[in-house]
Amino acid sequence: MNVVLLLLVIGVLTGLTTVLFGFGGGFVTVPVIAWADAAAGPAASTVAVATSSLVMVVNAAVATAATPRPLLTGLRRSVPSLVLLGAGGLAGAVAATFAPPWLITWGFVLYLTATLVDVLVRPGFLRPAHGGPAGDGAAAVPAALGVPIGSVASFLGVGGSVLTVPLLRRSGLRMAAATALANPLTLCISAPACAVFLTTSPATGDAGDTGALLLAAGSVDLGAVALLLLGAVPVVVLLRRRPPRITDRVHARGYVALLALVLTAMLLRLA
Repeated sequence: MNVVLLLLVIGVLTGLTTVLFGFGGGFVTVPVIAWADAAAGPAASTVAVATSSLVMVVNAAVATAATPRPLLTGLRRSVPSLVLLGAGGLAGAVAATFAPPWLITWGFVLYLTATLVDVLVRPGFLRPAHGGPAGDGAAAVPAALGVPIGSVASFLGVGGSVLTVPLLRRSGLRMAAATALANPLTLCISAPACAVFLTTSPATGDAGDTGALLLAAGSVDLGAVALLLLGAVPVVVLLRRRPPRITDRVHARGYVALLALVLTAMLLRLA
């Protein structure tokens, strides 16, 4: 019962981060799912990444469907980047099914640490470099970064928004536009990754590792997915219909604070 309640609460938090920060839930859900599925043994890290990918697909799809069409216009001119993000997502998911658990876990920690340092030290995030209009060509993610971003994101189960939001922010977009555009980008990465995870089992550990999961499809814990989405989807729908009024500066600082909070929680878990 404690696990059920925790997953529902994390689901609500995932819905909030999907709308407010474009995360789709990945970097919030991965540590919690790894803890909830600890009985899966060495496979827990892979199960967490796989389960997170399905949660992100649904959350990002719901958030994208509710995003104003004019805001998505810039992405229509970025088809090569979107295709390469998807290709990277596919490659990262395949790699994650064969990777040792420690590599995924510590890769997750290093990923968050590098991003946190980047947004604090480099100019252009806490305050946008210039006032580019939302939805214009500046919103594109460079095609050359598509495969690397997609690969790292799906390998770690974080959806890519931790990288794409700072990129979009530095292109001149306000946080509201950057985080909204991060959802369709997350969808491009997570959909092919999720297809891989749904059809493959973790290569770490023996077959008994995943026997602890009550209901699984491939590497995905469907029970955890159901509970997380039960908490997340209503929040995504509600906040898309009635978006909160947050100043751009507070929005950016909240993004940084949440990165720091999750990184701290992950380090405490590993200590």
